[in-house]
Amino acid sequence: MNNLLINYLNKSLTPYHAHDNAVKLLEKNGFKELKENQQFNVKVGGKYYVSRDGSALIAFRIGEHFSFNIVASHSDSPCFKLKFNPEIKVENYAKFNVEKYGGGLLYSWLDRPVTVAGRVILTDGNTFESHTFTSNKTFVIPSLAIHLNRGVNEGLKLNPQVDLSPVADVFKTGGLEEELKAFAGDLQIADYDLFVVCSQAPFACGYEDELLCSPRIDNLASAISSLEALIACSPKAISLVYVADNEEVGSSTKQGAGSKFLFDVLKRIAHGLKKTDCLDTALANSFMVSDDNAHAIHPNHPELSDPTNRVKMGEGIVIKHHANQNYTTDAFSSSIIKRVFDRADVKYQDFFMRSDMPCGGTLGAISSRQVSIRSVDIGLAQLAMHSAVETFAIKDYDHAVNGLKCFLSCRITADGSKKISVEF
Repeated sequence: MNNLLINYLNKSLTPYHAHDNAVKLLEKNGFKELKENQQFNVKVGGKYYVSRDGSALIAFRIGEHFSFNIVASHSDSPCFKLKFNPEIKVENYAKFNVEKYGGGLLYSWLDRPVTVAGRVILTDGNTFESHTFTSNKTFVIPSLAIHLNRGVNEGLKLNPQVDLSPVADVFKTGGLEEELKAFAGDLQIADYDLFVVCSQAPFACGYEDELLCSPRIDNLASAISSLEALIACSPKAISLVYVADNEEVGSSTKQGAGSKFLFDVLKRIAHGLKKTDCLDTALANSFMVSDDNAHAIHPNHPELSDPTNRVKMGEGIVIKHHANQNYTTDAFSSSIIKRVFDRADVKYQDFFMRSDMPCGGTLGAISSRQVSIRSVDIGLAQLAMHSAVETFAIKDYDHAVNGLKCFLSCRITADGSKKISVEF
């Protein structure tokens, strides 16, 4: 079992935690921080990262050739956001007032361990600083007993305002306020972005422990595998990993894939290397892998998968296709990434949605509005996407790391619009 993956899933409760844990890993492996409000001083052979809003980051390594091999994933997952004045008193209970973040499987949150985590803005009156926060307490969202809801097994409809408030305590109110005050110390709490998140620890299952069940597999498994690949790669071009925030709510934020964050960083890399005039040429020779997870065939509902393209857990990286371009994959980009994966000796498989079912989107198509380069959508096959606890095959993670390492180590060049070469 990969300890890096397990620890990252377990400790990265929110995008702020995912960012901080990624930064620790990068700095441990020699990456230097660049700040958006300062000039980028970069050079060939260098390893760097830049953050935005404490929840999104871009890390890159500079090879000799001026083009970009990009892997994009995201740091957020469906959960619940805490409102202000968060405690509601009902009889002798205190419960949290929350609103949905993203499109989660709501029933999966019932009767599981949850906690409060996110960021708290602390101030001395003049300076405001973000601090990543994790409550040291566990809470629960209790389901309604079957004796009080006799028809529940014929259909369950949950009201987010009524049914999904975690119980904070009995007999006592103000517990979170006291915990935050202790966290702040001598400083004042200016504001916060706090979430109710699943605190279930990752666990293996199956006779061979071949499956991993954990919160936030979508999309932290992609984020950490891309970072692990970046650290291990030998870049010929500029190898870059982008972990965006807010994909689950549309990506249209300053730290989301719909922002100019990626393009701004590419432009500033070009400026730092004194190649600003060559940026358009470099982008024409660049390639993006949009790395977000995919639906495996469900053992209880195989009829919901495409009849001739059956995606299976444990059978390798998924390459995702869609006629209406919900995914960015086309014949050219699919051919290139399959050649890369063949070179890396990793398995892959193709995903198509059933033609009579709607298809979700990923950050690849959104990113292409800002940086229009060749792109392919891939991911890991999983079950229970957007559940509080999801499932995937651990061996597929190894395929992802090795496949992405090979991609970040190669050089891709275009000869016009109809001919592309891959150099290993």
